[in-house]
Amino acid sequence: MDYRVIKENDLFLMTDKNGDIVGNDVSGQGLYTRDTRFLSRMEIRINDQKPILLSSAADENYISTIRLTNPHMEENGELILWRESVEVERTRFIYEGALYETFKLTSYYPKTIRFDFSVLLDADFADMFVVRGFQHGELGRKTAERRSSGERVIGYLGADGVRRETKVKWNTKESRISETGELHFDVELNSQGSIEIAFFIAPITDGNEPLQHEPKDAMNKLRASYAGWNASSTSISSDLPLFNNLYHRSVQDLRVLLTDLGYGPFPVAGLPWYSVPFGRDSIIAALQMLSLNPQIAKGTLLTMAAYQGQKEDVWRDEQPGKVMHEIRYGELAGTNQVPFTPYYGTIDATPLFLMLAAEYYHWTGDADFISSLMPQLTAALTWIKEYGDDDDDSFVEYCQKSSKGIANQGWKDSADSVIHRNGDYAEAPIALVEVQGYVYQALTRLAPIFRYLGRDEQADVMEKDASLLRARFERDFWMEDEQFYAIALDKDKKRVDSVTSNAGHILMSGIASPERARAVAARLVAHDLFGGYGIRTMSTAAAGYNPMSYHDGSVWPHDNSLCLLGLSQSGFTEEAITVMQGLLKAAGKFEYYRLPELFCGYDDLLGAPVPYPVACSPQAWAAGTPLTFVQVLLGLRPDALSRQIRIKLSLLEEMNELTVEQLQIGSGTLSLRVTRVNNGPQVEILSNQTGYELLIL
Repeated sequence: MDYRVIKENDLFLMTDKNGDIVGNDVSGQGLYTRDTRFLSRMEIRINDQKPILLSSAADENYISTIRLTNPHMEENGELILWRESVEVERTRFIYEGALYETFKLTSYYPKTIRFDFSVLLDADFADMFVVRGFQHGELGRKTAERRSSGERVIGYLGADGVRRETKVKWNTKESRISETGELHFDVELNSQGSIEIAFFIAPITDGNEPLQHEPKDAMNKLRASYAGWNASSTSISSDLPLFNNLYHRSVQDLRVLLTDLGYGPFPVAGLPWYSVPFGRDSIIAALQMLSLNPQIAKGTLLTMAAYQGQKEDVWRDEQPGKVMHEIRYGELAGTNQVPFTPYYGTIDATPLFLMLAAEYYHWTGDADFISSLMPQLTAALTWIKEYGDDDDDSFVEYCQKSSKGIANQGWKDSADSVIHRNGDYAEAPIALVEVQGYVYQALTRLAPIFRYLGRDEQADVMEKDASLLRARFERDFWMEDEQFYAIALDKDKKRVDSVTSNAGHILMSGIASPERARAVAARLVAHDLFGGYGIRTMSTAAAGYNPMSYHDGSVWPHDNSLCLLGLSQSGFTEEAITVMQGLLKAAGKFEYYRLPELFCGYDDLLGAPVPYPVACSPQAWAAGTPLTFVQVLLGLRPDALSRQIRIKLSLLEEMNELTVEQLQIGSGTLSLRVTRVNNGPQVEILSNQTGYELLIL
């Protein structure tokens, strides 16, 4: 990454590697909360000169430590400050809605030195959509600024009537404050002497001001929350260091992406641009996290239920029972200049919501929670039949209605992502292949749960609908010449006949016949789709293939993870191992073993994956991908109705031992160790307190 980002709950900071928010930067650096930039500039200088970067760490998401030093300073032959005399150690973290930043200045010059240390701060209160250049409109204005010794408050009155302020406090007496608001400190240090200048920067909305804590106390509490997260989550270890590094990086990245809007923690989509509730992304990440901490799925379900559609609203593409796509809180949303309040233009979030509910039940056995969620589940099921399938052909399809909405409403939402073999773009209404699989999986996994809860009539309808959907799906989506499923049906019910990764998602649903599932599995790891680092989004033989594109030939880790779950559940272990090995190889080439949102689709002959220029990192469903490796290697699928856990073991190449501890299932936890014996896996059950019977297949 060419930037540094930290986050805690709803506040995040993005800077350059020096730790600065640079004036006139076009990459969107800043301190953000509720889709508003509360700090648009933060630059430090020593004697008005930019320090030189020594090191910049980003391995911990909640704290950042950056070291810099001064350049050589000389004027007319007179020494002002010898090079590398001053070490600047800047440490920052976020706690309870505020940024804490400390500058520790240490002298390594043999004599006493004096210099000017300055910090330039400003806030433009720009809406996230404006920062990214997506939208412009009626905006507010800055208000009178307040200054006093040790404190500065920058104000803004939005067009939405919301008063926003940035309060900056510092603990060291400044020597002066310039007209531009630049703080200057006269520093005098003896050899190896140090001084710490601490800042507290608080975004304030309509007078709601974060409390200021002692920095050490705040840091200790923040560290304790991470320790608690690790202690409450599944622990994994193996004799393959690369796998361990990848897995543990994912666990930490997912913790920083958790946010709580009052319904329990859930994952936001990713940093820096999608630190908001995001229906599809949050739900898929929660699905991936079931083996890590199933309570995240509960928080996600409750959050999505709280924002479920209640009425028909064309501006927001809202319909009763529909699960939202994305919610924004900035000035443009507050003045209804954009429809993201929330926006509902997603075709897959609603069936994914139902899928997550079913899988959460099977992992936890929490029937009381499913019963409490029944009104929202029923509303989602009704939406599928009455709105998702409004032409009664069994297929759920989308068509943008909002003038500022999204045209393609599946996970591949770029304008060029649904393309025919001849190069023509598909026209809506569009029925995506993976969405039909999600619907089928939701119906078939939920129906027995509904029946268990005494809702036999609903279960009967769901099973009938699933059966009809499967028959029509097999008839209409299969491409005999490709031995693969089409990505979609267009407005004329014509197959959109490009070969893409989308069809891999259906393997986890069971909608495909066994022989066709086998053909899909084989194609996913054939050279045109698999380039060595993962499954491409589009075949190299397709007219729309472009390895540098967002959705038409790139590699998305989360896309691979859903294919992996399907390969595993369908019994295609060898193919699943191939995909995991590729992703593992790619992860070893990225900073801190962090899989990004996506990377370019070139094959592994280049020696390293080619980064996508503006990929988000960390990204929730990319971070969740290595967690699915554990489910796949264990062949794990709990069944709360039969109170059984089925496992079918496998190991990665060069992995001879895998230990999984405190895996939360049912009423307790499962711990086990898998070892390779005579080239085959063997399991030792360390503890089974789940209340479920363990079946080893």
